[in-house]
Amino acid sequence: MTIRNLFDQKETQETIDRIKNLTPDTQRLWGKMDVAQMMAHCNVAYEIAYTDKHPKPGAVGRFMARLFAKETVLGESKPYKKNTPTAPIFKIKEAKKFEVEKKRLVDHLTKTQELGTSHFEGLENPAFGKLTHKQWNTLFSKHLDHHLQQFGV
Repeated sequence: MTIRNLFDQKETQETIDRIKNLTPDTQRLWGKMDVAQMMAHCNVAYEIAYTDKHPKPGAVGRFMARLFAKETVLGESKPYKKNTPTAPIFKIKEAKKFEVEKKRLVDHLTKTQELGTSHFEGLENPAFGKLTHKQWNTLFSKHLDHHLQQFGV
């Protein structure tokens, strides 16, 4: 599997171009979320990195995440399986505004690329602990690619 380097301007732009191919009518190939909910779902990963908006998991939650999810989320060899269960904070059930979520996602990608690797090196992830910039990139890139494929872009 290929992991795009979202700290690289060219690879970030290629990912943004994929997002720009989405429309409010783009249909999913699997799963339950519509396209706006999917982008809101992807934005959660960036909200975790940039805000304190979401509750941090307790000790048991961190243990479970590290034991059962860390290799899936951060491993570079295997893509996510379709319909993989997600953590509760990533579940988006309410309707979302397509253009708002699309702009937020593009803005998050741009911010990540502009901040660069040094910002992310050793940055704490509430579920997985301190990560390298490469692990943060894998987390963002692999997750986003999975959902862009879900919507055929």
